[in-house]
Formats: sequence, structure tokens, C-alpha cells
Amino acid sequence: MYTGRTVLDEGWVLVRGGRIAALGSGRPPADAAVTARAFDLDGRALLPGLIDLHAHGALGCDTMDADRDCLHTMAAFYAQHGATRFLAATMSAEAPAIQAALRAVAEVRAEGTGGAILEGVHLEGPYLDRDHAGAQAACALRGAQASEYLPLLDTGVVRIVTLAPEIPENRALIAEARGRGIIVSMGHTGANYERACEAVELGVTHVTHVYNAMPPLHHREPGAVAAALLQGALTCEIIADLVHVHPAMLSLAWRLKGPDRLALVTDAMAGTGVPDGTYALGGRPVRVEGGIARGANGALAGSTLTMERALANMAAAIREPLQAILPAATRVPARALGLQAGEIAVGLAGDLVVLSASGEVDLTAVSGQIVWER
Repeated sequence: MYTGRTVLDEGWVLVRGGRIAALGSGRPPADAAVTARAFDLDGRALLPGLIDLHAHGALGCDTMDADRDCLHTMAAFYAQHGATRFLAATMSAEAPAIQAALRAVAEVRAEGTGGAILEGVHLEGPYLDRDHAGAQAACALRGAQASEYLPLLDTGVVRIVTLAPEIPENRALIAEARGRGIIVSMGHTGANYERACEAVELGVTHVTHVYNAMPPLHHREPGAVAAALLQGALTCEIIADLVHVHPAMLSLAWRLKGPDRLALVTDAMAGTGVPDGTYALGGRPVRVEGGIARGANGALAGSTLTMERALANMAAAIREPLQAILPAATRVPARALGLQAGEIAVGLAGDLVVLSASGEVDLTAVSGQIVWER
């Protein structure tokens, strides 16, 4: 049992009313077996539910479809791969299209998904730098205007907003978002080191897929990457699919940010969980070949990564055991969103994942309810 703080070779957990009521080492007490439905995991591993702060889609579905059924499909798929909570990520587009996606998220969040809990939206754009658009539509990028972003924030579902802090118009959005308790993340940015550090002083606390969609680390022009890795106030997302980031750079991020300031994310797009082919990311065509997604301009366009694979990839790349990596997929994102989750501890959400010896997800429970069982 990986609690997120320690590892028990043999242990038990009791979930009641959606929360962890008790846990311990060894065999469970006799009265617990009488009052609860019992599962013998028979040598498998028990983990806290994984939390994905940045997921665009799966199984042919995309957040920007603004479709409730698509969001349910995504939530069910993510649960099959160990994610118990997630943020649906948008793409840069005109305001009505983004507003429609946010309304769909609000409806599904209110009614529940039956799979991973939809905690809200990661608003990725459109307030980004055109020179670092990546797979975002450069023609849709613009500086933030209150007349546009206030209605988006008023939906109440935006939990993270990604922006380029060097764009002057975006400063007011940083202040507005922080005032509402929304995480402000720098990403798709060309900010130099000084401007990136200044953004931290303005209230930026997060970095969207560090290394990607920003100038590379340079010894005379350290840029946003150096600020992301050196500023202790910043939590960095990282895509550990071994395509977006080389294993050596995964190790560098781990050494500088450690288990408390690194968050594993999938950046999963519609081509996740389905065969290679052409899919949409925010309405733009993306070709998936060999599991690697690229837009028409050749830029990486999201990933086909799942959370349990992100854990395994990261552990293998940096040669650390699972218990060392686990907080980056559990406690760190839970803390960022202010959730009572991310660990196996009394009083926290009964979000649990069972892994087989080969690392596959055999069972996922969300708030004590089994939503996936192999």
C-alpha cells in the first residue's frame, strides 16, 4: 500500500461515506470485514487516485467539442487508467467556442461523470505568445481583454488559466484570476528569465508543460525554463511520455523541483486510447502515428499518454522507485487544486487505484465507489 507518505508491505483501508475512515498495517480487524464489502488485493498494489491537471481528450473526444457525452467518455477512460480527478483542457479559439466548452463542463461537473471526477477547466489560451503557439491556432491568439475573459471566469469552472506573462494585456488577467482563487500558469511563452521571475511576483504559481512551447534552456539566455526550475514558488507540469521531454531533462526537472513541485500531466488528446489516425485537437486536425500526435505544422499536438504510464515512464527515466514519484501524480496536483485527496489517509477522499504486478490498472474507486474494474 502506497499511502503517498509511506509504503506498507501489507495493509488495509476502510472507506465509509466516500472518505477513508481507517487504515492500518497487517490484516484488517474482524469487525471491518463484517461491516464492509471486502476486496482482497492478493499481492497487488494500492495507490491513491491519480490527478491529471491537463487533459484535452481521449477516444476521439475533445473538450472543445462542448459535448456532455464526450466529457463522460473522457472521464470513464481516464478512470480506467487510474485518474480519479482531472481538469478538462481547452484550446485557443474564439470566445463563443470556449464559452460553449465551459458550459458543457459546468453541466457535467454538476451532474457527475460516473468515472473520474471533472474538477473543472484548464483554460489553455487564447492569451498566448504566437511565436510559441505549438499546436495552438496562432491566428486565434491574442492579448487578454476583460470584456472577453470576465464572462469565461464567471462560469465558475476555470481552475487554471495558462497565459504568456510577457504580453502586457495579460497582467490584468493575472490579478483577476488570482483574486478569484484561480491558478495562473505561464505557458506557450517567450518570456525571458527576468520577465518570468517578475510574473511570479505578480501571482503566477504554475508552469504549463515545462520545456514545451517555450525557448529552450540556454546558458546566456536562461529564459522561462530556468525560472520555472529555479523559482521555488512555481509548480511545473511535465509530460513524461518520453517524446515531449528527453529522460535527461526529466531527471533535471526532478532534481531541481523534487517531489513537491512537479506535477505529472498527460496533455492527452482525442487520439488517446484509439488506433493511429487523424483526430481533432480544438477543431484542428492532428495526425497520430506510432502514438505520437503532431499538427499540420509538425509540432507536437498533445499526447496519447495515460497517467499510470506517466508514473511508470518517470520512475524508469529517473531511476527512482514508485513511492518517490507518486506525489507528482497525487499530492502535488491535489494541493494545487485545494482538494482533500491525493493520499491514503484518514479523512481524505476514498479515491483508490489498484495496480497489477505489470503496472496495469485493475480497479479504480472514486469517493469509495468502484467506477472501473478489470
